[in-house]
Amino acid sequence: MKTTLNLNDQVLRHAKERAARDGVTLTRFVENALRAKLMATPRKRPGFKLQIVTVKGKRPPNVDISDRDALYDVLEEPLI
Repeated sequence: MKTTLNLNDQVLRHAKERAARDGVTLTRFVENALRAKLMATPRKRPGFKLQIVTVKGKRPPNVDISDRDALYDVLEEPLI
């Protein structure tokens, strides 16, 4: 099948050089490269497992965060 591809000039130049070095036509080189890419099995990455750390403590105080003085009072309380 014939088709037209728009390739980057530098990529095409490298492909032509490599095909010539390998002693194959540019068409064969591109076919082999596409075949290798399409047939390659993707590498499986191990699944991500989120480690959630929970800490028991006392309930935080109810404070209106829009009240600056009340918020500062709670923040300045010593931790027990």
